[in-house]
Amino acid sequence: MQITGMNWGAKLLKYVGFPTATVLGPEASKEEIQALIDRFGGVLIKPIFKGGIGKKGKAGLIGRATDVVTALKEKERLYFAEHRHGNQYAKSEGVTFESFVRAEHEIYFSLTDSTLFRAPTVTITHHGGMDIEELSPDQIAVVPFDALTGFKGFIVSNALMKMGAPGEIISPLVQHLPKLWDLFHHYGMTTLELNPIRMSSEGGRLTPIACDFKCAFDTDDPNWHRLDLPDDLDQSSLSKFETEVNQLRTYQGQSDVFVINERGTITAMTFGGGANALVTELLGDAATISSDFGGNPPYQKMLDISRITYQYWLKQSNVLFIIGGKANNTDIYETFRAMADALRAYFSTHGPTPLFVVIGRGGPNLVRGLGYMQDTLDALGLPYRVFGYDSAMSEVVNYAQAADEWMSKGGRAEVARKLGIHA
Repeated sequence: MQITGMNWGAKLLKYVGFPTATVLGPEASKEEIQALIDRFGGVLIKPIFKGGIGKKGKAGLIGRATDVVTALKEKERLYFAEHRHGNQYAKSEGVTFESFVRAEHEIYFSLTDSTLFRAPTVTITHHGGMDIEELSPDQIAVVPFDALTGFKGFIVSNALMKMGAPGEIISPLVQHLPKLWDLFHHYGMTTLELNPIRMSSEGGRLTPIACDFKCAFDTDDPNWHRLDLPDDLDQSSLSKFETEVNQLRTYQGQSDVFVINERGTITAMTFGGGANALVTELLGDAATISSDFGGNPPYQKMLDISRITYQYWLKQSNVLFIIGGKANNTDIYETFRAMADALRAYFSTHGPTPLFVVIGRGGPNLVRGLGYMQDTLDALGLPYRVFGYDSAMSEVVNYAQAADEWMSKGGRAEVARKLGIHA
């Protein structure tokens, strides 16, 4: 689950006393908007999107106003604004009115669970207010730290001094940024990002003011429930496919899915977070979905997941890609039996479809599971290639990509002829 924007961001930051811009919701009256303008000189009008979607500023979806008439016009323009970024689409459900924060310095700050360092990691720069990807490496500090000792002020101080940040911003940031660790650590977050934090001089001394907010939660961690967030906060951003699969989600036997490209040609059913990260990155837009079905799911759950996935994606796919590392406790026979039975049921209900199956897996009952899958694929007349746990996962991904290219350049028609159907 993801949250973006200050509508909920300001509420969450209040839990730890981190200063924020003054925020009014879509229900704000003319008088309240006028009072905000009188106090701060103007307001920013931003659409409220459930879930997370980026590049709103570059898409012209942030309005500015120094009078109520303009503010209401911007509210009308943005209240139901539609936004597409890459393969993501979202529709606004209201707007926020946020106070101007005048400042000379802008800060980018994030806390994440880093898969690179296998530790919580802070990323900070005093060149905030812009895309972090546009900065050179010497302008950014990325610092992993020990979760047992927590995020301390000296981490901020050392990072900023090493980058040559202005001295006057260091002390206020050292005082306030460690508060964010409490929010991140105690409420089940996996990512917390503020960009920009504007260093306001109102009141005589610099104070960091959060002006935009982004976070993501590990929904397997029950601590996020303590924030009293509404149940439907992230639901509007889910496709029908994501909603159906995520309803099956449990901690024991995960079912994480995310639609990558509705017109993709490789459907990857992935087991394990590491495999998911690698496969999603390497497949790019060729992938229909990003998925993690690890955690030793029982037969019935894996059957339901496979049935839903096939229903949505099999007809358009060139390659069904079943991939994961060498499992410790996942019963490969049970998962493969469920996936094979769902595939047989799909062909029985919807008829055959030209498909190349690529499998890379390891773990308990692997040989038995592969045997069951092989019998099913042979019976259905589908071409396939199987890799064991001793094969490099990146090479297996490369083979899946090659199979997709072969299918696109005539292989799909050839498989269709063997199946006795039209491509």
